[in-house]
Order: sequence, then C-alpha cells, then structure tokens
Amino acid sequence: MTEIFSYTACRQLLQMLLAIIFFHGSEYILAIIIHGKSNVTLGSLLISKSYVLAMICSLLEYFVELFFFPELKENWWISNLGLAMVVVGEIIRKTAILTAGQAFTHLIKIYHEEHHKLVTHGVYRFVRHPGYCGFFIWSVGTQIMLCNLISTFAFAILVWKFFSKRIPSEEYFLRQFFGSQYDEYASRVSSGVPFVK
Repeated sequence: MTEIFSYTACRQLLQMLLAIIFFHGSEYILAIIIHGKSNVTLGSLLISKSYVLAMICSLLEYFVELFFFPELKENWWISNLGLAMVVVGEIIRKTAILTAGQAFTHLIKIYHEEHHKLVTHGVYRFVRHPGYCGFFIWSVGTQIMLCNLISTFAFAILVWKFFSKRIPSEEYFLRQFFGSQYDEYASRVSSGVPFVK
C-alpha cells in the first residue's frame, strides 16, 4: 500500500485538494468583498451536484489507475503541465473577477442594473468571457495534473458543452443591455472558450 501512495501520488492529490479549496474559497471570498455578505449565498462556492459527481469520478479514475497502472501517474512533465494550467486558469479567472468588479456575478443577469457596465478593458480586451476561459483551463488542468486520461477528455467535453450553452444565453442579455456597443465588442474579441463564437 505504501508503494501505491508514492511521493508523486501524495503530491498530486495534495495539489488537487489545494486547487479545489483555493478555487472555491477564493470565489466565495471575492463575491463577499465585491457584492457584500448580504448579497452572497453559498451558491458562490460554485459547487453543484454535477460538479461533485465529476470530481468523484475523476478521483475514482485516479485511484483505479494508481492501483493497476501506477507508472501512468509518474509522468512528471504531464502533471506539471496540468499544475501550470491550474495556476494560469486561476489567474485568468480571478483577474476577470477583479477587473469586472460588481459587473461579475455567478448568475446570468437578466435585468440591467445601474452599476452594470460593459467591461472591455484589462483581460476583457483579449477575451469576452475570461472567467469562463479561466475555469475551462483550470478544470481541464486539474485532470492533466492527476494524469487522468479519461477525465481530461470528459472534463473538456462537459465544461465546453456547459459554456457553449451558457455563453449564447448570457450574450443574449448583454445585447439587450448594451446593444450595438456589445455587437461591436463581440465582433472583434473572441469568447475565450474554443469553438464558441
């Protein structure tokens, strides 16, 4: 059993645990700082049943592969690439939150509020949805960090499918709020999620 839980396995699992705790904890804390404690719910932790199920499946894959094919988990350069993706995704997402300020929420706004401005500076100059871009990179990176082949593809497909539906829905309301200003912005800046216009 001690051979299974090698230094590499312990390192990968600790990195995964820290990545999850930091991601969700910082999302919640930033929401409180930006919107005030009275306007924030536990939903700002961004933990859903689907998300928990996906994480459980990824850990099951990890432990099955660790038990039967421990050499698969010893690919340091792959694991480090995943760790780098986790860090980059986290930086992109948190930069998006801090840049947008009160305009950034975890729920799609269906009513235009006075403080809601179209943010096109900072990281938003390069991608329209840097928060989604960052989460996409982060989530896929967690699986590469664990050297989980099946979950890497599953996470990429599932997260992409989620954003391919969410982005058009969100942009419908952004066009209602900002009209031609948003159309012009969208025509020159990519969504930040591959193959989602």
